[in-house]
Amino acid sequence: MPPKAKKEKAKAKPKSAKQKIAYEEAIPVSMESIGHPEIFPLVLTTKTQEIFGCRAEEDVTEERPNKLIKKEDIIQDFRNRAGVSDFHPVKKIVMEYPGEELLVVYDKEFKYGQNFYLIGTEEAKESILNPPEEQMVTEEVKETVEEVYVYKPPVPKPWVSLGSEKEIEEESVHESTVRAKYKISRERRQFGAPIEFGDHNASSVKENYIECTAYTDNNFTVKQLEKDIAVQMIPILKDKHTQTQWKYPRNAAIQYMPREFSEEERETLLKSTELKDFLNSVSLSVEVALQQNEIMNVFIDDWKLLAEEETTFGDKTDSHLKEYQSFTDLHNIKDKTITCICWHPTIPGLIAVSVAQRYSYEERVHYSSRLLLQPSLILFWSFSDPIHPQLMLQSPEDIFCFRFCPTNPDIIAGGCINGQVVLWDISAHAERIINIKGSGGASKKAVLKPIFLLEPDSNKEAPYVRHCAVSSIERGHKKIITDLHWLTDNFELNRMGYVFENRSGISCQLVTCSIDCTICFWDIRPTRPPPTPTDKKKEETVEVPHDVPSTFLHLDLSWRPHIRITLAKSGTTLDHCPVKLSFREDYLLYHAQDAQTLQQKALIAGEDPYHNLESGLAKILRPMEDYNTKFFVGTEDGEVIYADWKMERDHDSGRLISQKPTNRYLAHDGSIHTVQRSPFYQDIVLTIGGWNVAIWKEGVPQGPLLQSACSAKRYTAGHWSLTRPGVFFVGKEDGYIDIWDLLEKTHEPAQSQNICITSITYIRPWMVSTKQQFVAIADYYGTLHILEIPWTLSRPSSSEVQSVNNYFDKEVSHLRYTEKRKEIREKERAEMQLESERKKVKVFQKSREQIEAELRISYEEYLSLERQILGNLGVLSDTDRIPSSFRDLL
Repeated sequence: MPPKAKKEKAKAKPKSAKQKIAYEEAIPVSMESIGHPEIFPLVLTTKTQEIFGCRAEEDVTEERPNKLIKKEDIIQDFRNRAGVSDFHPVKKIVMEYPGEELLVVYDKEFKYGQNFYLIGTEEAKESILNPPEEQMVTEEVKETVEEVYVYKPPVPKPWVSLGSEKEIEEESVHESTVRAKYKISRERRQFGAPIEFGDHNASSVKENYIECTAYTDNNFTVKQLEKDIAVQMIPILKDKHTQTQWKYPRNAAIQYMPREFSEEERETLLKSTELKDFLNSVSLSVEVALQQNEIMNVFIDDWKLLAEEETTFGDKTDSHLKEYQSFTDLHNIKDKTITCICWHPTIPGLIAVSVAQRYSYEERVHYSSRLLLQPSLILFWSFSDPIHPQLMLQSPEDIFCFRFCPTNPDIIAGGCINGQVVLWDISAHAERIINIKGSGGASKKAVLKPIFLLEPDSNKEAPYVRHCAVSSIERGHKKIITDLHWLTDNFELNRMGYVFENRSGISCQLVTCSIDCTICFWDIRPTRPPPTPTDKKKEETVEVPHDVPSTFLHLDLSWRPHIRITLAKSGTTLDHCPVKLSFREDYLLYHAQDAQTLQQKALIAGEDPYHNLESGLAKILRPMEDYNTKFFVGTEDGEVIYADWKMERDHDSGRLISQKPTNRYLAHDGSIHTVQRSPFYQDIVLTIGGWNVAIWKEGVPQGPLLQSACSAKRYTAGHWSLTRPGVFFVGKEDGYIDIWDLLEKTHEPAQSQNICITSITYIRPWMVSTKQQFVAIADYYGTLHILEIPWTLSRPSSSEVQSVNNYFDKEVSHLRYTEKRKEIREKERAEMQLESERKKVKVFQKSREQIEAELRISYEEYLSLERQILGNLGVLSDTDRIPSSFRDLL
């Protein structure tokens, strides 16, 4: 790439005086290695070409590549520009050249690595300027007698040794160790002897050991018919072991009962001087060992610390995103940020980005006059040219979202900041971008051109493409359009929101949402005009510029949505503010990115279906029964809404109104910027907003299957992986990207990687082939980073789809169990509350007889207890009498 060539040139400059002298005295680089020592490659810039009159493709061409330059002119150039001169690397050759003129040859194909090369000898110059003439066949030669060819057999020559046998002897492998030879014999009488099996005592065998060796059973072996063998020469290695190898097992005894000294032996041992000397000698070592045990873990497993345990496929060092390429344009995206990214569906290596000013609402009002002078663009970048964009789509205002049409990539729809929907038709430039991509891909492996060779092409600007239709300002959205989707080509909607079979066979409808609390459905086909009287004169038509296609001329400035939906908040007169949408048919768009599929659809619909949109209006609509018309919506308040786009009649006024949302969840603590279907499961939806991430399943109203904890930094972008069902990428405001892997961790990201120094605004992966996959990441400063996804994050396991599906099913069962337990707890709490209230209410009036009966029973119990206690103490005799009843007491 040209920027890298600048860095290499800058690194080659000498930094000190000694290095500069050595650089000047260095021998010029020649082509001696390939057999041309007289050729010296040169790099001549545009300025040098103008000085010496050897401008590429003007003064010198591929047919006339030779140019003679006087030696005095080159020496004068040394005096004027010194080390800056392009002839400075061959200064020594120029000064020692015997002739007066030097030959410079134009190398268009970069055969010797540069755009020119210098001839260093007079003989080579003469051979190039005056090549030997070919012998012309004349009539005199024809008249001569043709010589008869006589075959002469080859004569063998004696073989002369050039040292090859010595090299063969040195490269041959010789055994450095002597092979051990064994001779095994058996007595003749033992052959064919009968065999008897029986019990045997191991103790009667010598060394108390019997070895039963394993043997190969030919009935269960597989013959290897082919085998790859590799031979490598290495130095002889010697293995030495520090531990003893125990070859034969032996019987051993273990003592498990302690032996104790007698009292006399203990006294004798304690009074001995040997014990005292031993304790004095080892006391210091014991103290050191105890201190070491206190400061380190003696039970640590050193084997596990030798290397980290690998739990993923491949090596963990290969699990990071690798920088592949970056795109930036200092002229068109100055003080702008990237708002949306879309890869071209059919051309690999071509990516489109929309840019917008980095202004707040107050700043836009203040600089409104300045913004009118700056164009609002969508840039097309190609891998073959990372400096200059290939196409620039102009729009009336800044674009915040755009999409390629699923059935025709030449049709592009975008949403503006002022609420207008814009359409482009780039079919006139399709061949140009395909040719640029093809030439760039072919020269990818060739020698990279220096940056100065691209200077003449730097003034060549990319073609600007004007929009061919824009919606009406009065009848469209009133505020910024935050999301846009094309509806697939298998259905279409009427004004009531009911689903019918697509009459045109192509995608003709799209849906947008805006922060003006509305969701609009648009149809690019013309409506049938009312019949006009024949006596009236036809109105004068407005001339259309020649560079604007007339594909959607019928929609320009009069385009209006045919369905408008508002999501009303329950209990208030306000509406929800949608920012992102997700339809069930988005699942199909991931599988319709094949170029052949798009071409087949185009053939079915017609050669140019978008120029004859009226043909599909004559067909009869066929309703599609049991079609799911519900979709997910992410709001500015962090709410996830599950709603229906079908309209219903108001009983009072008879007008068409939107249905109320089916479910509403408050799962995020900030505005939602990602609501996306999984490429593998059509009922799994990923939502990202604020500081957390959530995963939902359609048809499960209990809540999200997964809801992450709050992150330290706010999330700004996200996208599912296209090849692994359990992986998705989340961008943050500090320039880091979190990579989630549900098979590895479900409570936190599997890894985090820094991409840039500012906030990440958009993430969009793309699969180039089965072996290569890229992810495009845009930042707040307008730089587009293309990173290559490693093998561990792009290659799924054989059962990963089923494993992730089982995880989602377990989370669904867990949610339903939790909901059931809540109902049971609520029922138990209600029963306990009713029981307590029942006990409080259970208070009634008692009659006098009931009160006297209760008092009598309690008093008789007291008298019996008193009599028993006094009798046990001996205070009361049998003749003493105490009141025996409550009536006697009275």
